[in-house]
Amino acid sequence: MTERRPKQRVLVDASVWVAASASPSGGSSLVLEICRGKRHAAVCTQRVLMEAQTNIRHKLPQAALVRFYDLLASIPLEVLPEVDQDQEHAAEEFVAPKDAHVLAAATAGQVEFLISLDRKHLANDTVREVVRPLQILLPGEFIHQVLPEG
Repeated sequence: MTERRPKQRVLVDASVWVAASASPSGGSSLVLEICRGKRHAAVCTQRVLMEAQTNIRHKLPQAALVRFYDLLASIPLEVLPEVDQDQEHAAEEFVAPKDAHVLAAATAGQVEFLISLDRKHLANDTVREVVRPLQILLPGEFIHQVLPEG
């Protein structure tokens, strides 16, 4: 009998939710599809979801908001508890204050991956080095890393 590995937990940042809602065929959508599988599980916080919803409402057509709700309804999603102020302030040492809650949640939630399109504040070499073994990846990097696994 084959031993079953636990799913690797993937914190999906608001930027990925927004991009997936805007484009069903893009890399961000594929990240969410991967999280429907047997090896990876989507993780988020209520704050990240609210940020995504707000950005979609203000920047994208109504169809994108409908797609966002469809994604939420169809993807098994673990919603992490919100981080406390101390955890958020500690993360501000490495990232901009507006992104500290995301990094703090990924760290406190002990996820394996944080997927974001934010190259400037999250997916940069400095932050990536500090938070190891947590892997902060762009959607394309995540896809290329996990798809060869089969």
